[in-house]
Amino acid sequence: MSIDDRAQPPAALPGWPLLRLGFRPFYLGTALLACVSIPLWIAAFLGHMPLRLPFPILLWHAHEMLFGFAAGVVIGFLLTAVRAWTGLETPRGPVLGLLALLWLAARLAAVLAPYPLFAVLDLLLLPAVAFFLLRVLIRAGNRRNIPLISLLLAMALANAVFHLSVLGLIAVPAMSALYAELALILMVVSIMTGRVVPMFTKNVTPGLVIQVSRRFELTLLAVTAVTLSLWVLGAPAWLVLPASALSAALHALRLWKWHPRVTLRRPILWILHFSYAWMPVGFALLALAQPGWVAPSLAVHAFGVGVIGGLIIGMITRTARGHTGRPLQASRGEVVAYALVMLATVLRVLVPAVVPAWYVRALDSAAGLWALAFAIYLVIYVPWLTRTRLDGKDG
Repeated sequence: MSIDDRAQPPAALPGWPLLRLGFRPFYLGTALLACVSIPLWIAAFLGHMPLRLPFPILLWHAHEMLFGFAAGVVIGFLLTAVRAWTGLETPRGPVLGLLALLWLAARLAAVLAPYPLFAVLDLLLLPAVAFFLLRVLIRAGNRRNIPLISLLLAMALANAVFHLSVLGLIAVPAMSALYAELALILMVVSIMTGRVVPMFTKNVTPGLVIQVSRRFELTLLAVTAVTLSLWVLGAPAWLVLPASALSAALHALRLWKWHPRVTLRRPILWILHFSYAWMPVGFALLALAQPGWVAPSLAVHAFGVGVIGGLIIGMITRTARGHTGRPLQASRGEVVAYALVMLATVLRVLVPAVVPAWYVRALDSAAGLWALAFAIYLVIYVPWLTRTRLDGKDG
């Protein structure tokens, strides 16, 4: 090699940075959806602004949070993680762009197009992503992670049941399909947090010992699955109540075993612990809802806003920092976003439970804080996710 050859700069990376890896368009898209759709929903729900939809507005809100927001983050995460696990390319460039556009088209069609068109667009994405990821995993011989494809297909099935119900083609309540989707996501959360949260905590805390036996983990997952199944299937309250109470106790014990107090000076870590803390709260509220002592929606929002929303804001900052070559240390803006999501959960879940008369005010305030949190994310991350990594690497 000559001196001239060595002096040449590295070859330019191919394609638009936004479409180099799955987390980029899907994290930004889902953050924008979270930022826009919740204020729109609250404005319509409280009668401040009419929103004409071809199906009930409550179903639109719940569907978009589960199949638009949460599922979109899952897709972005898996498109990124499978590449890291296998060393093979997952969809990028034009193919990734088409997947992101399909997600966006479904979100817009929900409010602008006839319902059948929305249903068709919405039903295409999850099976398409499952197809692409399954091909990569098979090529790599990575059988261990193939079961993740079953998650996407189960989510697609729940989505199909939802749309068929709204169209009047099957006699299954649409809300049951949404509860099934929520249960699937909570099971994924239960599994993944058990793997990564203790590891993250130990990695930054020298000498910390976290002992959670495999038997305890399997028991927790089994009890959680049974509880969620009973709830989704509409089992009698005398069955759901003790199962929910046991799930709450097991998840609280698990969190205690993770030593959350050692994370208080590391916001990028404490957001994961604080968010997971809403899991036992959610199951406790679900238990209290069985005799009618609290509204079931409080449990649903403890899970949806606190657990899922909190973990999402934590993970889309942590993973985006890592995959753009930045240090795993939250800035002040990100810490504010974390705090806003947690405060929004308190306002949406606990305030109405304690002071029902403040329900409307609490709902309005929670929506504003939630939207502001994800707006902060967009301000910080749009420049990062639309540019090449700091270290110049691909991804």
